[in-house]
Amino acid sequence: MGRVIQNFDTLAENSLRRDALAIAEAGYEAINVGNALRNKLRIENDELILDPARCRLAGRRVFFVGVGKCALVAAEEIEKIFGDSLAGGIALDVSSHEQKLKKIEAIIGSHPLPSEKNVEATKRIIEFLSDRREDDLVIMVISGGGSTLLCLPESPMTYADEPSTKSDLVLGESALFKELTSRGAPIQDMNIVRKHISSARGGGLARAAYPAEVISLIISDVPGNDIEFISSGPTILDNSTVADAKEILKKYDIASAENISLIETPKEVTYFERVTNILFLSSSDALVAMQNEAAKRGYQAEITDDHFSGEARDVGRNIIEKLHDAQPKTALLYAGESTVTLNESQGIGGRNQEMALATLSDIRDDELILPFASDGHDNTDHAGAIGDIVSRAHADIHKLSVKEYLDAHRSYDFFSKTGDALITGYTGSNVSDLIIALKK
Repeated sequence: MGRVIQNFDTLAENSLRRDALAIAEAGYEAINVGNALRNKLRIENDELILDPARCRLAGRRVFFVGVGKCALVAAEEIEKIFGDSLAGGIALDVSSHEQKLKKIEAIIGSHPLPSEKNVEATKRIIEFLSDRREDDLVIMVISGGGSTLLCLPESPMTYADEPSTKSDLVLGESALFKELTSRGAPIQDMNIVRKHISSARGGGLARAAYPAEVISLIISDVPGNDIEFISSGPTILDNSTVADAKEILKKYDIASAENISLIETPKEVTYFERVTNILFLSSSDALVAMQNEAAKRGYQAEITDDHFSGEARDVGRNIIEKLHDAQPKTALLYAGESTVTLNESQGIGGRNQEMALATLSDIRDDELILPFASDGHDNTDHAGAIGDIVSRAHADIHKLSVKEYLDAHRSYDFFSKTGDALITGYTGSNVSDLIIALKK
C-alpha cells in the first residue's frame, strides 16, 4: 500500500523528520475508512457481524446511505463487502475523487457553505429512505461535513439563511452564523440551532428510514466524540427542542430571529428503536496507532490531550514549552481542534499551518512539531506543516519573516515557499486535527 503523505521523501531530510512522518502515516492508516470497514464488518452464514450488532441478511434487501467527507470511500468498500446482495444506495460527499460505483449513486455537495445542490441531494436521500420496508437493512456512514450537506430548511428559509460549518479561517457567510459567531456562541449552541432548521438533522434520517432497520456507523470529527453533535446527529434521538433553539437565539440577541423557521426534531422513540448507532472511528484510533509507532521508534510516547482547543498559535507555543521541559526521546501526541481569530489581515492558511508557523521562533534544534488535518485539507491543499529548525533555515534562505506571515495569517504562502507543508490529497478520512511533537 502506498503512503498517504505524498511528499514523504522530500520532507524527510533528517531522522527526526522521518520519525514524525512515519508516526503520522500510522495515524492516517488507523483512520482509513476502507480498512476499518474491511476489518470490522464481516459476513458469516448470512449474518452481518459488526460488534455489538448482528443482523440477519438472508431474505433481506440491504441499502447504503453515506453522508459527509468519508461517504464515497465508504461506498466503494460497502459495494465490495456486500457484492450482489447490495440493493442500492446514495453517497453524498463534499469532494469528488475517482470511484467506480456500480449500485450506489454518488452526489457531490458544497462545503463549507450550503447550497441548493445540498437541498436537492438531501431531498433525494429522504425520498430514498422513505421507500424502505420493515424488513430492509440500511447501512449508514455518517461523517464530518454532514451538517452542511444535510440542508433542508422549511419555507420561507432557504439554504442561504442557514449557518454554515465553521471553517477555521472563514467564520461563516450567512447572516445567522455571523451573528452567532460574533457573539461568542460555542459550537454546541450553534449545533442546537442547526438541528432545528433542517428536517434531515437531529434524527431526521432515522425518521425517514423507519420502519427499516438501520445501522449507523459514525466517524467522529468532534472533540469528546459526542455523537449527538457529529453531523448534527441525523440518526440520533435529539434531546433539544425548538424552545431551546429559541432561547439560544434570544440569549445571543439575534436580530433576525423572528424570520428563522424552526423545526421540531422527531421525539417519537419508535423511530429510533430499530437504529443502532456505533462510534466507528475517532481520533482515539489515530492516537493509539501513533503512540505505538512512536514507541517502536524508541520514544516515550504520551497521549497528552485528546480534545485540545484554543487559539492555534497559543496551542502550538504551549506544546513547545512542554517539549522544552521534556526528556530526550519524548513524543507528545494530541487530537482536537484549534481556531484562528482573524483581524483585518485575512491571508490564505489553515489552523494547523498557522500553529506550525507560530512555533518557529521558539523551536530548538532537537525539537519538532507536526500539526495536521486528518482529512488532508487544512483549509487549503496542504494537510499541515512541519515546524523545526529545518523549516526555519528554509525561511532564512528565502528571506521570509515568520512574524510578518503570522500577523497576516499567510501560513499557506509561507510553507509553499519553504517547501515544508504536508501534502496528502484526499484521504477519505475525517476525525479531528492531530499533532505530533518530538524531542530527539
